[in-house]
This record gives sequence, C-alpha cells and structure tokens, in this order.
Amino acid sequence: MTMISYPPKPSPGDRVAVISPGAGLPGLFPRPYELGLERLRKDYELEPVEYPSTRKMGSTPQERADDIHAAFADPDIKAVIASIGGDDQITVLPLLDRELIRANPKPFFGMSDNTNLLMFLRNTGIVGYHGATVMTALGRPVAMDQLTAESLRAALFTSGEYELKPAELWNDINRDWADPATFDAEPEMRPSDGWTWVNADGVVEGRSWGGCLEILGWMLMADREIARDLSEYDGGVLLLETSEEMPSGEEVFRTMRNMGERGLLQRFSALLMGRAKTWSFERPNSPEEAARYAAEQREAVLRAMRAYAPDTMIVFDVDYGHTDPQLVIPYGGIVRVDGPARRITVTY
Repeated sequence: MTMISYPPKPSPGDRVAVISPGAGLPGLFPRPYELGLERLRKDYELEPVEYPSTRKMGSTPQERADDIHAAFADPDIKAVIASIGGDDQITVLPLLDRELIRANPKPFFGMSDNTNLLMFLRNTGIVGYHGATVMTALGRPVAMDQLTAESLRAALFTSGEYELKPAELWNDINRDWADPATFDAEPEMRPSDGWTWVNADGVVEGRSWGGCLEILGWMLMADREIARDLSEYDGGVLLLETSEEMPSGEEVFRTMRNMGERGLLQRFSALLMGRAKTWSFERPNSPEEAARYAAEQREAVLRAMRAYAPDTMIVFDVDYGHTDPQLVIPYGGIVRVDGPARRITVTY
C-alpha cells in the first residue's frame, strides 16, 4: 500500500514552476497563457517560472521530463502548475526519476493529459491537484470564474477541509484563442441544474483516483501506473470526466466495462462524474444535441456501474474537468461524499 501525504504549500511571494508536460500550446496561443501568468502574479502573488519546453511545440518526451525534474529539484520552487494538457504525456512517464521527485514533494496542478503525472505522483506518495491549468482556468477571458478562483486559492495556500459547491452557471462552449475579440468578454454562461445523486444513502470518505477517462483508458492499455494490488483503491472515490474529444456513450461504456472486467470499478465506494463537455469546434452541438449527448453519457455510466458496482454512490455533473467552472480536487487526497447531506468536502 502506497503511503500518500500532502506536500508543503506555497506562500504568497513564492516562485512556482509553469511547465508543459503534455503540449507546448503557450507557443501557439500566447494570449490565454500570458493572462494566466499575470493572474498568478497579481491575484495569487506568486512568481511563475518558465522552463525550456513550456512554450515549445513538438518538444521531446526527454525535454519535458527534464523540465519536470528541474522544477521538482529546485528548492526555490514551491509548486508546479501545468500550462495545459495534450495527448502524449504517457511517453514522458518512463523517463521520470521517481526517487528525485519523491525526495522533493511539491503540489502539482493539472488535468486532462496531466492525469498521467497526477497518477505518477500518487504512486510516488504525493497528493496532487486535479484542475486549474494556466491557459484554461487562470487564462479565462476577462476574469476567472469565482468558484474556480476560490477553490484554487484554497488548494494552493490552505490545508484542511473545503466544501465544493455546485455551480449555478456553467459553460462548455469555447471561443477561438487566436481571435483577440475572444478576450473582450467573459464566456456566456447558462443555468445549471446542480448535481445529481444516485445511491445517496450513505457517507463515503476515501482517497481519490481516476481522472480524464480517455487518458485513463490509454494508461490502462499501456499498463502504466495502475496498482498491482487493486485493494489499494478499496473504499476510495473514483474521479471520471471526459474531454473535448467527446467520446460517444458507447465508448464511455466500453472503457468503464473494461475497468469493471479488470476489477477496478468494484473497488471504489463513490464516483464523482464530471459534467460532460458537450461542445467542441469539431462538433458544435446545438442545445438539443448537447443535452442528448450528456444524457447518453450518463446512461452509459449508469449501465456500466449497474453491471459492476450497482451499490456505488454516484454524483453526476460535478463541476471539475473540461467545463467551466473548474473546481480543484486533491488527487490521492481525502474526499468526503455525504449522500444524505448532499455535500462533497475535500481535504486540501
């Protein structure tokens, strides 16, 4: 059983690393990236430090691994934040020096393709933080969403319990980062129906595991960072959410079915399912199409859970992952899901 602990937190005035373990998209879209850096400085009073591959598209896995090592090894760096995700961070994992990172534990913030590094850190004994990448959460046009900003501040600077709140308004429709007009107005938000609870007759408290479903599926195929003894996940809280690639309901079901066949789904006592992203530039769904897509995904999740873990508590549409706002959830940290009270509390 891996012993997992929370790394020391930064304080205002500290230096924090900004790295691109997945893709150097800051080089293609500097506006949201630089806006995110500005907010780190002004709103959070942190000094971001860039690394050689942070803005470099096409950087090699070794270059990105070198940046990760440099960020963790530097005693003046007090936290590490991903610029954004990508799609090949799995190639970086074999190059990482686990002992170097274990000897220099720091909070890491990331999501999407950063599921790779979050899982690596968990297996190294370090709690990470799912959410709050520089270009998406911090680089939001005009202002950060209040729920995102408050959650990130608590995760960065405080230790102890923090109650997550369902968003009253949310958004998943992106605008073109290459168009300067995108940054003249906040995203158009729409009303939220809140969270939906299933099997909510008990209280679950355990360590979180999971992440972006597509990345998790790749890691399962490559057999990377999955515990050999699955009892390590017993009683935990499973985090699942899907990306802008918008996998079909059938694909979601098949991935989760394979998790069930491997014996994973049955290990967790609660599942937090992130709000589905229902729009992308490749699939600009109408409101009716978006609602149908979300319903198909929910049914796929229920279908898999009914087959493999029918008694597991499920909370749908939790506001984390690829939609806005983007709550921060400790990865490998403690999450408490209180069904009767309809409350989710995390320990930062």
